[in-house]
Amino acid sequence: MKKATFYTELAYLFGIAGLALGTAFMEKAGMGISMVVAPAYLIYLKFSKVWTFVTFGMAEYSLQVALLVIMVIILRKFKVSYLFSFVTAIIYGFTLDGCMALVANINTSSFAMGIAFYIIGLVLCAIGVAFIFHTYIAPEVYELFVKEVSIKTHSNINHFKIGYDCFSCLLGIILSFLFFGLFHFEGVKLGTIICALVNGRIIGAISHLMEKHLNFIDGLPLRKFF
Repeated sequence: MKKATFYTELAYLFGIAGLALGTAFMEKAGMGISMVVAPAYLIYLKFSKVWTFVTFGMAEYSLQVALLVIMVIILRKFKVSYLFSFVTAIIYGFTLDGCMALVANINTSSFAMGIAFYIIGLVLCAIGVAFIFHTYIAPEVYELFVKEVSIKTHSNINHFKIGYDCFSCLLGIILSFLFFGLFHFEGVKLGTIICALVNGRIIGAISHLMEKHLNFIDGLPLRKFF
């Protein structure tokens, strides 16, 4: 069967859109969000009550700036290419805010609607990550941190990713307690645990399906810059 041509630059755009819309759907479901974005979500919940201009997207790229600084300190070096990851974080942040506004007025108070939004969000996030896997354009700082620091510390990247995810989850729980009181969970809920358990397999299945039907090629001669 002949594969359809799909440009890696489009995969980047589709990946950002899928991640942003999926995160917005999961947030709207109220069942818990991805552990990776949980710390930024908690920061958004807390500070948006004090400063109304603070958005989820703003919290995302602000936290990623801090993570980028930490990464540079750990690596003891800086590459101009690292800035592309921050640009991706900003694009994602603005896209996320747009998607949050898009679903803001949808009523998800019923249990069935909450489940539906959670499942749709989970699948959209997985599709987004699968597309990001098939582009050369710099990912968000989260993925860059895992890649670069695991290389620096001579760690298995898969094991390091699991550890990073666990740390993000723990940080989210700590922030929830600090911001909203002991044993008051915000952001990190049952849906977060489910996401952690099944997300990798869903991403793998979708990625396999993409590779079966799509031939990813570069549409622009920009790979050397990334």
